[in-house]
Amino acid sequence: MTSVPMPIPSRTQFVLDAIKHRILTGQLTPGQALVETELAAQFGVSKTPVREALKTLAGTGLVVMSQYKGVTVRMVDADMAREVYDVRLLLEPEALKRAVRRGASLDAARDALSRADEATDTAERSLANREFHRALYLPCGNPLLGRMLDEVRDQAALVSAVAWAAQPSWEREAGEHREILRLALEGDAEGAGRALHDHIASFVQRAFPGARLDDQAEEGKE
Repeated sequence: MTSVPMPIPSRTQFVLDAIKHRILTGQLTPGQALVETELAAQFGVSKTPVREALKTLAGTGLVVMSQYKGVTVRMVDADMAREVYDVRLLLEPEALKRAVRRGASLDAARDALSRADEATDTAERSLANREFHRALYLPCGNPLLGRMLDEVRDQAALVSAVAWAAQPSWEREAGEHREILRLALEGDAEGAGRALHDHIASFVQRAFPGARLDDQAEEGKE
């Protein structure tokens, strides 16, 4: 018998969304302790939905549960950034190329880019940028590929939040986003894929110079 995923109770979902938003917008910083009783009081709920939300966040890689330290926001370092961005480099440009080749609508990507340009704060801009990238890979025609990229999406956003806090680079990335979308809308699948690859690789290298990505290491051997 095939098991059916159980829906997350509404209170747990509310707490989950609120904590995730705080982490991905930098309100909760890497290494910060997440205390169940304090969070329950802040959100006006019992500890049970908080505990379940933290377990879910641990499963997505945003928080770490330790027998000795309790629950903390995941630390971001060069190794973590390399792992996450290697996956993005392997999958995301290919997903975009497939979306372009099949003539998929990229209206959602255009809308997300406009929202990022019009954003009035860091949180709004960050969320719009995440939606831009998702709108590029989601219509690739392979739902499994889209879900695989969704699985690393939150961890990539955590890396970005830390990088932007240390060295804001919104304008450069906005320009790169516009170029990626231009190529995609022109039907240049290979060009859009290359531009997206370079965009992802250059970002993590600027933010974490020690995060040598696997495909770059291979190029260095040639």
